[in-house]
Amino acid sequence: MYTSYHAVTGEVLFNRKSLTKAEFGLQYQQLALQQYAFAQEDVQSRTQCLLAFAQRLEQAKAELAYQICIEVGRCLRECEAEISKSIALIRYYAHLAPELLAHKTIATQASLSQVRFEPLGTLLAVMPWNYPVWQILRFAIPALCAGNACLVKPAPSVGQISQMLFDLVGEDLPLQLAWLNNNDIEYAISKTQALAFTGSTETGRYLAALAGRHLRKCVMELGGSNAFIVLKDADVEQAASEACYSRFRDAGQSCNAAKRLIVHNEIADDFITALQQHCQKLRMGEPWLPTTTLAPLHRQDLRTAVHTQVQDAVAHGAQCLLGGEIPKDMSGWFYPATILDKVNSDCRVYHEEVFGPVAIILRAQDNAHALNLANDNPFGLGASIYTQNTHTAWQFAEQLNVGSVFINRHTSSDLRLPFGGVKDSGFGRELSEFGIYEFVNVKTYWQK
Repeated sequence: MYTSYHAVTGEVLFNRKSLTKAEFGLQYQQLALQQYAFAQEDVQSRTQCLLAFAQRLEQAKAELAYQICIEVGRCLRECEAEISKSIALIRYYAHLAPELLAHKTIATQASLSQVRFEPLGTLLAVMPWNYPVWQILRFAIPALCAGNACLVKPAPSVGQISQMLFDLVGEDLPLQLAWLNNNDIEYAISKTQALAFTGSTETGRYLAALAGRHLRKCVMELGGSNAFIVLKDADVEQAASEACYSRFRDAGQSCNAAKRLIVHNEIADDFITALQQHCQKLRMGEPWLPTTTLAPLHRQDLRTAVHTQVQDAVAHGAQCLLGGEIPKDMSGWFYPATILDKVNSDCRVYHEEVFGPVAIILRAQDNAHALNLANDNPFGLGASIYTQNTHTAWQFAEQLNVGSVFINRHTSSDLRLPFGGVKDSGFGRELSEFGIYEFVNVKTYWQK
């Protein structure tokens, strides 16, 4: 069952039953036929279909953003930014795909030898709730450019925005929702040719094991607990401002946000004072109001999980400098901006991802200690380094076990650069030229 609720009032917004296995099997067969025809078209024809889709998205931007706002709970301005970035993604790949997917002739002893990039077929994606438009399209657009078809299982709690998005797709693109029952996921993996997943590490392990059982290529974009490293020569005010933005945007419900603030002990007190000043300006409230800067969490169980992690940290010696209490008399699953200082390895938050508005302060004695703290974590999605010495920053960056490093800027995704992680943050890459090559058959041709 797919059921979604208003993030503030709790009213039911959407209800739909899951497909039976037989219904999914029929959907797959029909889409596979469409994929075959779609793959016979040239790249330019496919990208023209995508550009028309982008135009429809642009026309529906206000409606889609508002639906994300009430169904997910994020601030309206953040939802508008999600739609804008999704439109830019389509236009980016529509422009570059003909070049990236062109045949590559390579000189060998053959009279002609080439590498061509051919579609794998029909792909399955299992998607999360926090960015219900962006994360679907981040997977689907490059895959469609290459001639694949895409079946997308949405998160059960964002059914209405998922349906609204796919109502705009049109019949010319082989991109469909798959209202799968969780018990039928392995069957769906066995029928399709590859798998993309964005979500928790625990679920990623399970799905990757199923994909391995059926020898299916997969890309796993999993959790993150990004280190935000502030060295002693950093611009403290800049670092504190960007730490507040990165940690508390989207109510802290982003895998790529700053989560562990690793600060050189000599400037830690000044940094914390500046961070508190920025955090105290955040305002909880109805997420569609322009005055709201801290949105509610998506569900009650998510808030409970975050609060339990905070309580555990305090019980093991951490100091709560701000927040840490569930608000009373507020409709919606709000949690205040929270800062935990003096976190140690006995605290769950030291090792776990915190998917909510909680900043964790780790004090470093020197640069070597800061590096050890950054790497002493099961996740490896991204990291930021703040320092006025760029030579030091680059040396530091090379030793971080992550998928991306940002110097004097908070972590974020850029259409032009690959996105993904290592360790428990998964494997494979999305975005940029590398994203378009994840779901293709890199095929060799040799002619005597």
